[in-house]
Amino acid sequence: MTIVAALQMNSGSDVRANLAAARTLLETAAAGEARLAVLPENFAFMGRRDADKRAIGEPDGEGPIQDFLAESARRLGLWIVGGTVPVTGAADGRVAAASLVYDASGARRARYDKIHLFDVRLPERSESYCESAHIAPGAAVVVLDTPAGRLGLSVCYDVRFAELYRAMAAQGAQLFAVPAAFTVATGRAHWEVLLRARAIENLCAVIAAGQWGPHPNGRETYGDSLIADHWGRVLARCPHGTGCVMADIDLQAEQRDRESFPALRHRVLGMETARTLTENAHE
Repeated sequence: MTIVAALQMNSGSDVRANLAAARTLLETAAAGEARLAVLPENFAFMGRRDADKRAIGEPDGEGPIQDFLAESARRLGLWIVGGTVPVTGAADGRVAAASLVYDASGARRARYDKIHLFDVRLPERSESYCESAHIAPGAAVVVLDTPAGRLGLSVCYDVRFAELYRAMAAQGAQLFAVPAAFTVATGRAHWEVLLRARAIENLCAVIAAGQWGPHPNGRETYGDSLIADHWGRVLARCPHGTGCVMADIDLQAEQRDRESFPALRHRVLGMETARTLTENAHE
């Protein structure tokens, strides 16, 4: 069994203050003997305007946010999933919402760019969002080996698209990371049920790290960071406030249940989509 951690934050527009808060939570995870910790989406920056993320975007492989992640992983001997980092490079000036993974030596092991962007108007509310105005979408599925198991990467709105998680399961994922900044309205309605569904249908554990509370830009996020096992059981959660929740992931039990309840092998429909996404990941 391996201990993993989900970190819940209330990030604002001060990058230094956000990184200091993240450092404290990562130290808590390391002190609790976690091997892998997941930071929330936008952990280092939630600007007053959506366009502000362009100004603090970093080139791939360098910058204060990426340096912080590498240094923290090395100093703490901890694998870190760095929520999302605004990474520059798109020809039109948009940034990628890049989820970056660093190993315990501080080396970067993976980059996943958020595929599904939150361009919505919430039903019966005045809230609307258009992430694609300033974020360029990714296209590749990313799965990698970690001390906690084979990890599939996703971000927030991705959790509504089951085919992404099927594709990660087809690549051997044993657990999913879901850094997020869910709205209160959608969080109350759908957050837990979506996370548990992705766990249950793929027989994969889920580590979901969220933003929580009111932010300087006027947005309020839902929180309720949680860790669920492959059977959909919630092992640990942080409903409100900031903090670090940890749980043991039992991959042996997961494998036993996959063998006795072989739902993944019984799939008939949707296999072509999974194959296509898997092929894209290797291009």
